[in-house]
Amino acid sequence: MAKAEIPTLYFSGEALSSGSESRRELCNRVRKACESHGCFLLMYDHGNIPAKLRQNLFVSMKALFDLPEDTKTKYVNPKPYRSYTGRSPVIPFYESFGLDDAHKLGQVQDFTNLMWPQGNTSFCEILHVMSSKMLEMNLMVLKMIFESFGMEKHYDSHIQDSTSLFKVMKYIAPPSNGRGSGEDSAIALRAHRDKNAITILCQNEVQGLEVESKDGEWARVMVPQDAFVVIVGEALKVINAKLSQLVWSNGRLEAARHRVVINGKEDRYSCALFSMPKEESKIEVPCELVDKDHPLLYRPFIFSDYISYFVSKLSDDALEIYAGI
Repeated sequence: MAKAEIPTLYFSGEALSSGSESRRELCNRVRKACESHGCFLLMYDHGNIPAKLRQNLFVSMKALFDLPEDTKTKYVNPKPYRSYTGRSPVIPFYESFGLDDAHKLGQVQDFTNLMWPQGNTSFCEILHVMSSKMLEMNLMVLKMIFESFGMEKHYDSHIQDSTSLFKVMKYIAPPSNGRGSGEDSAIALRAHRDKNAITILCQNEVQGLEVESKDGEWARVMVPQDAFVVIVGEALKVINAKLSQLVWSNGRLEAARHRVVINGKEDRYSCALFSMPKEESKIEVPCELVDKDHPLLYRPFIFSDYISYFVSKLSDDALEIYAGI
């Protein structure tokens, strides 16, 4: 398996200061990474997300997924990709939970009390703090993309029309087939493109994320222990914001196709913060992003209608079929 050569960007110091030359340069690098690869590695100021918080998070996640199956299945949500997923014959090495707006303490408290009726203050606090910090990071990346397009004046209205989903995931090491340690592998999460705007991914030391290159070859993303992965979703192929409506980059940014392949004897744990349009938001390309070199690619649509279509079809080219011109 080849190693994916994706950009590594450092978010720290003067580069985070509004109006600085370093900030402008970083915004341009963020945009270029999103255009060329659809993803990048993000190294963040350690003072904001200390290593101890990450360690405690994965310890807490293990305790969550170690709960009895009848406890985990109590978590049910009518929206796609929220309810507990596990023990599926289609994806047998994958388990997950999805929490809407986990930066709101009450949301995490309700989930914690469902899993631990006797309470688990430590789990609740860790999940809430980590999701809040990852949301801040997510919004920072989005703002830099707006700035790189010269559309920062639309950022606030975009945030008003956005929401977030925090997912915790476990990828179970496949059983040995007798060939020896390190040789057994399985696709734990099938190849896909995220449907949201931006995903911030945090994982433990077990690798497994792979991205598809433009020539169709798969490569392993070797994520440093203190790094995050930023992944562009399909909504960002078209995003920015215009007045009260979401708008798109009109296909200028790449939505990375990725999957998770697990091997070896250790389970992989990860969490992801997905920023996305609210269900009722209208997705529409702004006139500023349409010109002779970038003709209009997508018709306007309501975000929830597209998600319903995708869930019914589960097609890699659902966006082009549903909204393409």
